[in-house]
Amino acid sequence: MATGANFVLGLDLGTTSVKVCVVDIQSRKVVAKQSKDTQAGEGAEQDVSKIISAVHNCIGRIPRDLLKNVTSIGVCGQMHGVLLWNRETAWNTSTTSDRFELGKGQITSLYTWQDSRCTLEFLSEIPKPDSHLRIASGYGCATLFWKLKHEPEELSLYSCAGTIQDFLVSMLCDLDYPVMSVQNAASWGYFNTQEKTWNLEILKTVDFPIHLLPKVVNPGSVAGSLSKAWCGIPRGTQVLTALGDMQCSVLSTLANEISCTAVLNISTSAQLSFRMPADFTPPNTQSSIEYFPYFDDRYLAVAASLNGGNVMAAFVRMLQSWMQDLGFGVPQSLIWDKMLTLVKHANSAEQGMTIIPTLFGERHLSALPAAEVFNINSGNISLGNVAKALFEGLVTNLHNMMSTTLLEQYGVTQLVGTGSALSRNQPLQQQVAAQYKNIPFKTVQEGDASYGAALATLTPMSPN
Repeated sequence: MATGANFVLGLDLGTTSVKVCVVDIQSRKVVAKQSKDTQAGEGAEQDVSKIISAVHNCIGRIPRDLLKNVTSIGVCGQMHGVLLWNRETAWNTSTTSDRFELGKGQITSLYTWQDSRCTLEFLSEIPKPDSHLRIASGYGCATLFWKLKHEPEELSLYSCAGTIQDFLVSMLCDLDYPVMSVQNAASWGYFNTQEKTWNLEILKTVDFPIHLLPKVVNPGSVAGSLSKAWCGIPRGTQVLTALGDMQCSVLSTLANEISCTAVLNISTSAQLSFRMPADFTPPNTQSSIEYFPYFDDRYLAVAASLNGGNVMAAFVRMLQSWMQDLGFGVPQSLIWDKMLTLVKHANSAEQGMTIIPTLFGERHLSALPAAEVFNINSGNISLGNVAKALFEGLVTNLHNMMSTTLLEQYGVTQLVGTGSALSRNQPLQQQVAAQYKNIPFKTVQEGDASYGAALATLTPMSPN
């Protein structure tokens, strides 16, 4: 590595793992990267300490001769979720360690985007937002509304709230009060993206704890600077306000692609998105497609499905449980390998089975979360056929949300696939290519949100 080279650091605090990369400013190439499963818990609540531990695990495995030349830090993470903390006790500022340590004060769990405590009945009782974006269970403001009604005493214990990535930035910079990007604010609900303001007047009418709402700034804004040296990164290094992982994944993917590209990311959940024209104004109507803030005051058209790799993982866990009930211990990795092999040899002539894979529901559907299976017969119940029907159903569900016709209407000429659940699954890739057959499809190794977070520290932020 050349002496005096400068780098930027990107971090992604995802639903199941933390990813970190170091990017050379001059070449914009990744020179080091690390990842770590957080094991913070699945579903509605996650252990914040385990997420922060995974961050330190990743940073600690990157060579210090790189970290000492980091000049800027970009952070992104899972959207919609919320945790609460007290600034005075959330982290320890007096430690001599070169790591940031959580304090002994109370920090809530991270209530994630998968939280389902807000029923449709409950959501119908809270005020209607002044926003083109819907409010749904798992969104930060919806969770705070639920706390306000059912656990108001807990809210009174805390002075700050934010996403997990906002919390990390606050800790790194020792902020008295968190700042939040437009991207993450929009994901909480009750935020007008055109005016870039919270719906304060609406929220005040129902005694919502508006003091917990962070200050909102544009993506790319500096939140502060490192309050102390961090694993070799110099004290005073600038830290950007945290971003959404979806936007950073798209930014990362589009860095090396033509502008008329749609990005399909299938990891825990699934998102299909493309960048809208610069003069686009989001309509105040709701459908399976939503328009989330991107960079440079532009929007992404997004079909955000709650069903992706999590559905396939649930299917594998079910098979493993059945085997255990029969007295056989089989690791999930073996089930995955065997299943993907059998899908390739599934009998298409005898397929016929249809799986509607909405195991975790969809935000645009009022029906309760449930998957359905149709046309089961004696010729299509092999594991390969069932798995193939599941993969087909996942892609069909996305296609129903954002069709080939709509992509073509906006001039999309290429579909690029990313995400661990897609990149490792060739039969799933084949289903994507088949259902979006009029648009050339490929998968890429790019699309890592941590790389997008690193790129966001550089200018211009949006490619092309």
